[in-house]
Amino acid sequence: MKPPRFAYHDPRSLDEAVELLGRYGGEAKILAGGQSLIPLLNFRLARPAALIDINRIPGLDSLTLAGDRLEVGALVRHRQVERSELVRRHCPLLAEAMGWVGHPAIRQRGTLCGSLAHADPAAEIPAVWVALDGVVRARGPQGEREVPAAEFFLTYFTTTLEPTELLVGAGLPHLPPGAGWAFVEVARRHGDFALAAVAAVVELDAQGRIARARLGLAGVGPVPCRARGAEAFLAGREPGEATWKEAAALVEDEVEPDSDLHASSAYRRQLAGVLARRALDQAARRAVVPASGGGEGR
Repeated sequence: MKPPRFAYHDPRSLDEAVELLGRYGGEAKILAGGQSLIPLLNFRLARPAALIDINRIPGLDSLTLAGDRLEVGALVRHRQVERSELVRRHCPLLAEAMGWVGHPAIRQRGTLCGSLAHADPAAEIPAVWVALDGVVRARGPQGEREVPAAEFFLTYFTTTLEPTELLVGAGLPHLPPGAGWAFVEVARRHGDFALAAVAAVVELDAQGRIARARLGLAGVGPVPCRARGAEAFLAGREPGEATWKEAAALVEDEVEPDSDLHASSAYRRQLAGVLARRALDQAARRAVVPASGGGEGR
């Protein structure tokens, strides 16, 4: 199918883009990479009055370090993140997740912030942002505001972005020194959205016990979520199969996945537990005991 008719605008500044959003009163869509928007238009699942193409606005394509955060502009492509040495060094969990995002052709054009704004609960990037307490930056008529990822996602494909706001960037804290990480996923085919996915971070104390664990999940509910109960259980425990098994059971209790044509709720729930075990084990093996405890990696 062809998309419905729409007006097209290519503003040269954020102020102009915000003015256009206000002019259309929620009937316009932002076009950055088009990874999700173009299929929705072609299937006529989206019928905006206008597209506001932000690709000619300068300053939105930067990928930088700012203090203890990685800052990603609204026009930074998935491929740029995937190939970035900066990302591999400071946010290896994000680097690992990038390989699961669609296919190379999609990653070449799609943007990381577009994935966050689209808010597909089975997508990889939102799960990483929730797991690491990332933030998003929104710009509207009242200026710019920063929103924690945990508060940004409301339900399926819905965020706290106002109709007159656009996402201008996102920030992700660095992993603490010595922290281990892992991103694991099961999909029907590589490149599809996840049936379930888990982003895990494990930090060890000087005795080699778990000081802190973080678990972000995708595909098991209306929004990407944290397994807070399992995280609390893991603090102070010895890493190992027995610990992972109990944590996995808690993860299964915490998630409330829906059934769809790809998988039942029960299958997704069990899969979340299995993937949590794998991710925690891999993350713990990558974690390093602090130097005061002998400086030995696990």
